[in-house]
Amino acid sequence: MKNIALRLRYDGSRYHGWQVQKNAITVAQTMEEALAKVCGERVKLTGCGRTDAGVHALRYCANFHSDCTVPVDRMPLAVNSRLPDDISVVDTVEVPDDFNAIGSCVKKEYVYKILNSRIPDPFLADRVCFYPQRLDISLMQAAARAFEGTHDFKAVRSEGTQTKTTVRTVYWCRAEKDGDLITVSICANGFLYNMCRAMVGTMVYASYGKLIPEEIPALLEKRDRRLTGPTMPPQGLYLNRVWYDGAAGAMMEKLP
Repeated sequence: MKNIALRLRYDGSRYHGWQVQKNAITVAQTMEEALAKVCGERVKLTGCGRTDAGVHALRYCANFHSDCTVPVDRMPLAVNSRLPDDISVVDTVEVPDDFNAIGSCVKKEYVYKILNSRIPDPFLADRVCFYPQRLDISLMQAAARAFEGTHDFKAVRSEGTQTKTTVRTVYWCRAEKDGDLITVSICANGFLYNMCRAMVGTMVYASYGKLIPEEIPALLEKRDRRLTGPTMPPQGLYLNRVWYDGAAGAMMEKLP
């Protein structure tokens, strides 16, 4: 039996997140149905993380075990012919039997996109967060830097999932502006439920003076969700990159 890792990308607008659910259409369910047709057997996908309803992925990794006879290098074409247009398998590779898309992941990067304009763009309606109130990018950048390092991130975590610890290491947190588009990039060794969206909400609060960027480390120490910014809408969030060692890592780093 082979262990096969997939690199895929998807527009999450019409899905209720990644994880299979009983009464909702999800990315994993759609992928597993397509793979079953290609492999001639039911498969169970392990994803590199749970993306919520409406969240997108530019680079996502999943793996499954199968006796599928389709050559691994031909699998993207075979699977894509059975997928809707908003999900695409970019590459596949055989990996060691103990590889696990979530357990073997070294770090991840999410990006959050804000259209900071008085006029919405209908072509970006489900792909950015439309925010008409003017944001101060310099204050957002200062707030972003305050999140870097190892902290307890319970103050920017929504309740709903169990975890052994709320301590995470943020390797970088950056905010950049290009015209009306603000992009926040956050790379960490792991993320809590809604952590990225709450971090961005806290940066937005800092932008118009509801908190001071230099206060953020102290707010994190208080571990109180009520003291930080709001959870931003899901449509601006993208899983951008995931890092692995070995063959899966090489696959995920290929361009584009």
